[in-house]
Amino acid sequence: MAKPKLFESLMQSDSEFRQLMEKLSQRAASHPFLRRYCEVALKERLFSDTVNALGHMHDTLVEAAYPEMIGREIIMVRPTTEAMERFPLDEKAVAYRYAEGAYTRLSGKKVSTVDIYTNIVAEASEVWTREFLEDATWNVMETMTEKVGRALGEAETNQILAMYGSIANADLAGGGPIDNNGQALNWSGVVKLHNAVRGENWRPTVLVLNEVQLHQLLNDDKFIHAQYLPSEHVDLERGVVGSVLGMKVLASTLVPNGTAYAIDTRVAAVMLLRRDITVEDWEDPRTGEFGVRATTRFGLGVLRSKAVAKMINISTSL
Repeated sequence: MAKPKLFESLMQSDSEFRQLMEKLSQRAASHPFLRRYCEVALKERLFSDTVNALGHMHDTLVEAAYPEMIGREIIMVRPTTEAMERFPLDEKAVAYRYAEGAYTRLSGKKVSTVDIYTNIVAEASEVWTREFLEDATWNVMETMTEKVGRALGEAETNQILAMYGSIANADLAGGGPIDNNGQALNWSGVVKLHNAVRGENWRPTVLVLNEVQLHQLLNDDKFIHAQYLPSEHVDLERGVVGSVLGMKVLASTLVPNGTAYAIDTRVAAVMLLRRDITVEDWEDPRTGEFGVRATTRFGLGVLRSKAVAKMINISTSL
């Protein structure tokens, strides 16, 4: 997974990031939240200067956002400095390009390329009044920053899930979604999803589902017997339960309950990461509200829809 880089690494390798942090440190003299954050950090001798205090804010956002960014594990992620990149489209493939707030279907029979624009912004922010910030403690401000980070991770993942959800039924592996007829997800359902992608001559690398469906699988002996794995491959807190049939199992409450996907992330879609997690300040002097905003900027596109299998109508309870 493409984990966002931390402050120290970016300061050494990314000139654009250094410029952003220098501008932010200048704003810290007048922006109520940034000023209070840095004042308390220096007063309590947590950091030696404003830049390092703001660097800690960046790292706090990254560490809070990372567990929610499972979207990056279900798609091929590539860093880029370009506003647009053009990918070849197989003659038999169907792609989906994001533009003007919607996904447009592109058939390889009619076009030979698909353009991916890095114009999607995921963002999260918090609003505070000047009066509240005047007395805010370090612990309170750290909690606020972590909340923004988690919300950003969720916003980015929701964008990626929405992209897969935009694929028309007929363009999915197997020619349509697999109907589970209201039954709980079990080993047989996992095999069907895997087989649908293999039937298109692709190899699914991830199984993506809601945590309710994961718990359904954990009640199935056949699934459990396929899951005897060393503890280092299991992270229940992040919804990662090793791999089965060559697919990494990823569960999140952000995946619609009752839906599951098997995806070959090597070829199905691409995320072009133009700018990773960035901290920005904002204010509305008219209302006396101030805050910080965290954003990522990227492009998304489906390159081979037949590398995605989808199961619907799964029971939404245990």
